[in-house]
Amino acid sequence: MCFELDSLPPVPRIAGAAVSHDDIELEAADGNRFAAFEATPDDPNGIGVIILPDVRGLYRFYEELALRFAERGYHALAIDYFGRTAGAAKRGDDFEYPGHVAQTTQEGIQADVHAAVERLRPSTRAIFTVGFCFGGRNSWLAAAAGHGLAGAIGFYGRPGEREGAPGPMQRAAELEAPILALQAGDDQNITAEINKAFDRALTAAGVEHEVVTYDGAPHSFFDRRYEEFAAASDDAWRRTLAFLDQHAR
Repeated sequence: MCFELDSLPPVPRIAGAAVSHDDIELEAADGNRFAAFEATPDDPNGIGVIILPDVRGLYRFYEELALRFAERGYHALAIDYFGRTAGAAKRGDDFEYPGHVAQTTQEGIQADVHAAVERLRPSTRAIFTVGFCFGGRNSWLAAAAGHGLAGAIGFYGRPGEREGAPGPMQRAAELEAPILALQAGDDQNITAEINKAFDRALTAAGVEHEVVTYDGAPHSFFDRRYEEFAAASDDAWRRTLAFLDQHAR
């Protein structure tokens, strides 16, 4: 699991920011109903953010992150992956997610992302995906799924193949939006060589992108508990907001 259950985003709360939030259900085109958490600013900036969680799906960390985006004017929607196998109800901390992850498909995930895009489309002028680990990979792949995204951001996602399925590295020529990759330099599974290969693939495909690697940072460094990596988290958050604002124009 990418985060402990008591983890929190390393993003300061803006006291007094006017934000509404709700647990909602969305329905994909194939009829799948899945859980989502929506955070809506009272003073929106016209930019929508779809948050794609790690392998555990929707839980508190991503709900809190949606609130931090909304406090800054972004209409944020964090989605779950497991409506097809676990239903849309809230789950406890003892949720055994691995078997559900194994049953996800790229088609199902992107159908759910599309439902989230349609939810945000009427209230926004530009929509981005922001994902973490499993969600980072799926965020980049969302740029190849015809959603009309303005950009796709991934934190410590796996760019290459996964269980034989091509990743964003292999599908670089299909990516239709700018890419931001925020990678961990001390990630034991996503090495410097993999990140360099991703960078080269995006360059060869002519995709506007930036691949940033934080030296010494572990997988899932974007966590308030990791005080020693606060500088990396602060920089990653700054780059995220700058990317959103730059590519929404």
